[in-house]
Amino acid sequence: MGSNSSRIGDLPKNEYLKKLSGTESVSENDPFWNQLLSFSFPAPTSSTDLKLLEEATISVCRSLVENNPRTGNLGALIKVFLSRTKELKLSAECRNHIFIWQTNNALFIICHLLKVFICEMSEEELQLHFTYEEKSGSYSGDGQQTIGYKDEVQWRDKRKTVGIASIQVMTSKGGHGERDEEKKANGGTLRSVPVVEGHSEEVGTGNEQRERDLTYEISVEAISTMVVFLSCQLYHKEVLRQSISHKYLMRGRCLPYTSKLVKTLLYNFIRQEKPPPPGAHVFPQQSDGGGLLYGLASGVATGLWTVFTLGGVGSKAATTQALSSPLANQSLLLLLVLANLTDAADAPNPYRQAIISFKNTQDNSPFPSSIPHAFQINFNSLYTTLCEQQTSDQATLLLYTLLHQNSNIRTYMLARTDMENLVLPILEILYHVEERNSHHVYMALIILLILTEDDGFNRSIHEVILKNITWYSERVLTEISLGSLLILVVIRTIQYNMTRTRDKYLHTNCLAALANMSAQFRSLHQYAAQRIISLFSLLSKKHNKVLEQATQSLRGSLSSNDVPLPDYAQDLNVIEEVIRMMLEIINSCLATSLHHNPNLVYALLYKRDLFEQFRTHPSFQDIMQNIDLVITFFSSRLLQAGAELSVERVLEIIKQGIVALPKDRLKKFPELKFKYVEEEQPEEFFIPYVWSLVYSSAAGLYWSPQDIQLFTMDSD
Repeated sequence: MGSNSSRIGDLPKNEYLKKLSGTESVSENDPFWNQLLSFSFPAPTSSTDLKLLEEATISVCRSLVENNPRTGNLGALIKVFLSRTKELKLSAECRNHIFIWQTNNALFIICHLLKVFICEMSEEELQLHFTYEEKSGSYSGDGQQTIGYKDEVQWRDKRKTVGIASIQVMTSKGGHGERDEEKKANGGTLRSVPVVEGHSEEVGTGNEQRERDLTYEISVEAISTMVVFLSCQLYHKEVLRQSISHKYLMRGRCLPYTSKLVKTLLYNFIRQEKPPPPGAHVFPQQSDGGGLLYGLASGVATGLWTVFTLGGVGSKAATTQALSSPLANQSLLLLLVLANLTDAADAPNPYRQAIISFKNTQDNSPFPSSIPHAFQINFNSLYTTLCEQQTSDQATLLLYTLLHQNSNIRTYMLARTDMENLVLPILEILYHVEERNSHHVYMALIILLILTEDDGFNRSIHEVILKNITWYSERVLTEISLGSLLILVVIRTIQYNMTRTRDKYLHTNCLAALANMSAQFRSLHQYAAQRIISLFSLLSKKHNKVLEQATQSLRGSLSSNDVPLPDYAQDLNVIEEVIRMMLEIINSCLATSLHHNPNLVYALLYKRDLFEQFRTHPSFQDIMQNIDLVITFFSSRLLQAGAELSVERVLEIIKQGIVALPKDRLKKFPELKFKYVEEEQPEEFFIPYVWSLVYSSAAGLYWSPQDIQLFTMDSD
């Protein structure tokens, strides 16, 4: 690198990189480091370019892997970076572009080297590269320098110190952590530009924004380094439970930073701050003894603001697009990685503890002494951003994590009077199920299931009236309640699953959400009522088909004992379980909310013949009692009214009949209630999922797909 590097292809021959990776030790005080860190070349802007960078520098990195135990140059580079982090805030305030640029370049090199080191060796071998130090003047009998352990405190913690320094960069007040969001939130939404306390708004805004522009790139690079620091998981098929890097971040000197780091990452996500314009900080060419040429302040990092289009799990999208906020995206990915670290044998994951316990800034109640790593954050701002960002897997996963594990957030969200802002993006994910990966769909569905556990939510969604839902294309919905739309989308998901994926868990959770809502169904839209009965019709036809196949199979087995037969009995059992659940959902609505749902009664009567075969079926006789009663009662009233009845007249008769039908004639059943519970060892699902998101959407990071062991690559 250094002043002579202008293209990625030149890097293998670069004299500074050769010296860094060579056999000669370089002191941290050597002017060489200023030369090495003064580089500028066209930055990678696509996955192809990132791959080229990886390939161009792999020989240099492997040379350093071989020579570093003797030279200690990696440790010297880290010490150069650490010495600079202490002056980073002051440099930002003084607008020392060159210092910040070189510090960012140092972190970029460390991040890139660390990624290769982690890929090339075990954690135990990697640890040696952070603990070895040259013994001055000591040589073996064959003339080779010998290596020994220096002071344990100074050297053993060097790898840990990189993590701490990265955390300090991320959480620095001169960086991009939490600012004045809590105090400056206006009407519950974040100001687009923060105000520095003690200054006028005009002066404070301009100075702080310039400072933040200067440190934006290094903040992203620090987060990327933390992600890479933890990326050893990518190279293991099994979930890591005894990782050395996890241990460093969950204990000792890193532990006091837990709440501050989580809070900073959350505020980075909330702010969705765009990067400064490329080339915003340009330096004149200068000489420094060695004739150093200073280019753009952003150097390599300007090109890191490229992210891969979200695709299937474990795949890089073929096309790329610039992310509106690389800092927010990278922060969210790191937050999810930290939240899903496995607990240590003797201590829980402190980052997960912080995520499940933080409170609203409006909550003045004291934190219980038993809750470690507690902090407060502006819930309104977080809610607003979550609503706006649900197009990405990682934002949906964060929403799931908070709803499931943080009771403060869950209570706050369920009390909102604008839940449609959150629910509609989730429904849109499910509606476009064909375009989403299965994990994203599953998370969206679980979020709905968690929300439907609350009776208040189930009531309120039928009071919210929506107009012109443009993304719903099956039918023009000029006006519909949020509750009816939710029913339509969930039923559509069930039907898609029946014909395509046939995922039992997806079926179960869809039906559980409908069951939770069923007692609170109110004023169902006629189309929603029709779709409920249409789904039952589809299930009925499938039941009859499987039953016929089972009968034919049984006959065939009597004539031939050699041919293995499909297990139709199991298929029949599954479909009958689903049919019973649908009957329970219909029954629950009729038993508790009949007077609110004339359209459902109309749909029942229109398709009454569907239910005839289940009246005497031993699996459904009990649950059919109320449905049969309603069909018989209202059919009789329609018969008395005569033939040739209009739709309006039928609905009028139904509404009159609802008033006349004694409620005590409907049999009471236990309330349908389902609660989402994570399966045992949820990390077996979530850790590969999170890392697949890092792989597919982290800005400026590339891993060779051939090296990934944690998850299976999807074909592009």
